[in-house]
Amino acid sequence: MHHEAPESVEPRARRGIEHGVHGAGLGVDQDRRHLRIVDVALFYGERSGGIRTYLDAKVRHARATGAFEHHVVVPGPRERHRGGRHELPSLRLAAANGYRVPLGARALKRTLERLHPDVVLLHDPFWAPLRVTEAAHALGAKVVAVHHGSAALDAAGLRGPSRPWEALFRAWLRHAYAPVDAIASVVDPEPDCGRVASFPLRLGLHDAFRPQTGVARGDHVLYVGRLAREKGVFRLLEAAARSDDPWPLRLIGSGPAEDALRRRAQALGIGRRVSFRPFVPDRERLAGAYAGARCVVMPGEHETFGLVALEAAASGAPVVTCASAPSAALLGDLAHAFAPGDTDGLAGAIAAARAARPDHRAAAALCWRLRWDRLFAAELDDLRELAA
Repeated sequence: MHHEAPESVEPRARRGIEHGVHGAGLGVDQDRRHLRIVDVALFYGERSGGIRTYLDAKVRHARATGAFEHHVVVPGPRERHRGGRHELPSLRLAAANGYRVPLGARALKRTLERLHPDVVLLHDPFWAPLRVTEAAHALGAKVVAVHHGSAALDAAGLRGPSRPWEALFRAWLRHAYAPVDAIASVVDPEPDCGRVASFPLRLGLHDAFRPQTGVARGDHVLYVGRLAREKGVFRLLEAAARSDDPWPLRLIGSGPAEDALRRRAQALGIGRRVSFRPFVPDRERLAGAYAGARCVVMPGEHETFGLVALEAAASGAPVVTCASAPSAALLGDLAHAFAPGDTDGLAGAIAAARAARPDHRAAAALCWRLRWDRLFAAELDDLRELAA
């Protein structure tokens, strides 16, 4: 079977010859300023959250600045290499979010051999991490394990007692990440991985998410995200049922728990107060939806990062978030936090957020601090130091 070679390999090789390097493409030993960076991401679906947002922003930044050569490797319906994007054969896993299961690791190893990267970032521990790390090291590349979530988050999405699942995930993470050169994370990865973070994973904001001064606020409470048990949406229904103020609840998104959520809302007697809306792919529309809510709630206690809370706060909406969400620490007074597992605390935080006035000055400051160009410049410094 013929496979199309990545487009940028040949020009890179020509640059190597011009600098007196023969055969393989130019590596970090010859060019310390211009790294070839490859991001490998299994959970890159049409409707996935922070991972896709991060990678799409990184693609745009690399193209706009030329500060580094960038490639993204993800599962796809067939093998295809074009414009720095490399889709490898896989099967669809969950139609609602577009996740796919790769058909082994051979195509991934073959792609890395063609690209000859300086740094490989692995965004999950499930796509043959040991084999991929070994292949990358054989090419002279450094490998970064990007720890997006936690063993507790993975365990929360499975049926049965979470403690055995959490122990199993932690054992696998320590095994999978043992040979990598560095770990990037938004939280302390040591409990899960047995190692501290080498540098932080930095997540930022799209330009669409900025104070929406011309949008009138409605009376509804808004949830945006995947409709899944581990996202805390059932606890949000419980909080709505306990509230003395019968505020309407709007859920935007899709996921495996949608039917169960509808049934639970009816059982709690709040079916008429709860409405379901489809996933919103357009960021300008989403920013308007955030700003038009009385408040935006991110109820999950096991968030990978919690980008929704940042997007909503940057759009000018009062925000409610669990104190354990990594993004909560970045929001300061823009967020009304509640303790993990505290349904009454969630209801109280929603009441406080509904009564709060939007702080557009603080929202604008958040937008400036979390601009992608600033964050990727800092990440590139970390990767250059690692690859030196």
